[in-house]
Amino acid sequence: MKLDSIKNRTAFGAVLFVGTLLGAQLCVETEQFSQKGGWVVDSQFIDLMGSSFLLAHGMGRPVVDATTEIDVPEAGAYNVYAYTRNWTAPWTEYPAGTYQVRVGDTTLPNQLGTGSGDWRWQLAGTVQLKAGRTQLALHDLTGFDGRCDAICLTTGTNPQKPSVKRAVADRDFDFVVCGGGIAGTCAAISAARLGLNVALVQDRPMLGGANSSEVRVHLGGYLNLGPYPRLGDVVNEIGPAKGGNARPAANYEDQRKLDVVAAESNISLFLNTRVVSVEKTSDGSAIAAVIGRNVIDGSLIRFKAPVFADCTGDACVGALAGADFRMGRESKAETGEEMAPDVADKMTMGASVQWYTRETAEESSFPMQPWMIVFNERNCEYGTRGDWDWETGMLRDQITEFERIRDYGMLVAYSNWAFLKNKSEKKANYAKREFDWVAFVAGKRESRRLLGDHILTQQDVFDFKPYPDASFATTWAIDLHYPMPSNTKNYPGEPFRSICTHNKHYAYPVPYRCLYSRNVANLFMAGRNISVTHVALGTVRVMRTTGMMGEVVGMAASICKRNGCRPRGVYTDHLDALKVLMKKGVGTGKPQPPQDYNRGALIPGTPKANGGAAK
Repeated sequence: MKLDSIKNRTAFGAVLFVGTLLGAQLCVETEQFSQKGGWVVDSQFIDLMGSSFLLAHGMGRPVVDATTEIDVPEAGAYNVYAYTRNWTAPWTEYPAGTYQVRVGDTTLPNQLGTGSGDWRWQLAGTVQLKAGRTQLALHDLTGFDGRCDAICLTTGTNPQKPSVKRAVADRDFDFVVCGGGIAGTCAAISAARLGLNVALVQDRPMLGGANSSEVRVHLGGYLNLGPYPRLGDVVNEIGPAKGGNARPAANYEDQRKLDVVAAESNISLFLNTRVVSVEKTSDGSAIAAVIGRNVIDGSLIRFKAPVFADCTGDACVGALAGADFRMGRESKAETGEEMAPDVADKMTMGASVQWYTRETAEESSFPMQPWMIVFNERNCEYGTRGDWDWETGMLRDQITEFERIRDYGMLVAYSNWAFLKNKSEKKANYAKREFDWVAFVAGKRESRRLLGDHILTQQDVFDFKPYPDASFATTWAIDLHYPMPSNTKNYPGEPFRSICTHNKHYAYPVPYRCLYSRNVANLFMAGRNISVTHVALGTVRVMRTTGMMGEVVGMAASICKRNGCRPRGVYTDHLDALKVLMKKGVGTGKPQPPQDYNRGALIPGTPKANGGAAK
């Protein structure tokens, strides 16, 4: 990994941002505060509200103040505003995450994070200031996820974020991988080991996506099966040795992933960098560059390359580039799939906000609050850990409503736990337990699916249809999630628990043509956003499988470089070269700790060996 990318990973803590002066107005983006305290940077919703923001994620305990210093341009009375929202407004009139602003020694009187559920400017109060340097602080009052995007000090009453025109730094690469989950990380490593100069662009401070300590979903599926058993070697190198969802942070081995990437001199890693726009070629057929914005300091980089990979999960790059995609469930009539619904709809699998608790030496408290959802013995969920099936948003849009979806996941976790601790018949069982972790980065399963030259279907997998471009093997059952009926009955329109159906099949080699866009000529994809139907997504979406997709995409990118072709050309003109690489693999060959967990069940052998196709 390049030295400049290591600097990109570590330097932000030293950034001092003193605001942008517009007359008698000073505006500070909170993600640029020099000391975050107990507040965390939330960058999941940039596409919705335009920015990262600070979140007071204390799980019911007020977090340490976030602070920075500002230069007050002139003495006078300043109205101080916060750009904020009341996140519980969709469900109750009572706010959960309230906080105050402190300027110098003055704590302003108004509680923020109240009122409207929209992002808006809210008056914190008025303060008399001298010219010169002073401290600005966010003072959390509840620990329940108050949020602030910006602070504006103005002598007027019309606060606004200044429009700052930033210079864009140009960087040229052979291959740009957007998204640093398991799929993207494997794609970058695979291509780098085959000689490409690779940019790996990730919008969080760590790699791994859902398998990071921020989300805590374990890897699933088999590796090293199918016609190319060396596929999966890279996943073995970066995957944790321990399994389990919603477990201690160390189980997910964030540093292991970073170390493997750091060992590759051909990879430049850009953490905390989100792709926010795409530039097309003059004829509009391909991507010329993607623009990445640092989610902390706002700096911009133009990443230019002959080929790109969208490994973002939400297909952010593809959507910006105008790639064809689907979202929701196709009908039986359209796909011929037995497991498809009779009528197409917009339902998707949901996002999980997982959590777990720990045992304490003494009894601990957790507050009942008026903004919480009301639970009782009939509808509560007994337990000490929220696993994958604490799943929200299946009936909502996983793109445009994602902040609400994530917030509802936190709301039900807090509300249910408060009932168990304070009012349930079994509250004595919970007296010495407290939250140890509640995710604020939601683990999403499904949103946009980019369309390639082949769209994988249930029939492909179950009938074991052979294709000349067979590649990575998908082994997980067709695992589809639905709202839990009993939970839906108790919470119509807003279920938060799920069930799943599993249908086993043979280890099926998926066509390479599912891994590139059919209408954006130089765009690969790997991860849950590849070219599949909703039903077929049920098998390919687990992370050992998506990692193998990434390995194949990295190999194909190297063929594009070597032959001056694009992704489709690998299939039409250089498929034999891809087969050679898939047979050989790109692993180091060094022994790795075994991943003896969550492989799932599959039918052994092949249809030929078992006398017919899987049904």
